[in-house]
Amino acid sequence: MLRSGTSVGANYREAYRGRSKAEFIAKCGDSLRELEETAYWLELLLEAGIVPPEKLGELRKECDELIAIFVTILKRSKEPFETS
Repeated sequence: MLRSGTSVGANYREAYRGRSKAEFIAKCGDSLRELEETAYWLELLLEAGIVPPEKLGELRKECDELIAIFVTILKRSKEPFETS
């Protein structure tokens, strides 16, 4: 979980500094995959009773919020550029 949770920021940093739109989208996709993996590990910790729900609540909420943010970033990045 530590590896997947911390790689999100590293991938986003690479995306932000990407040389092309395609590279930005690819690295944001990597961030989203790592967030999904982190959410999986959080669910396992909860379901196995390793960590009590009250200790994971805020982490799970933040993970869900970040997933929603990256889904939005990817959807908007893939839309055609409109000029007016």
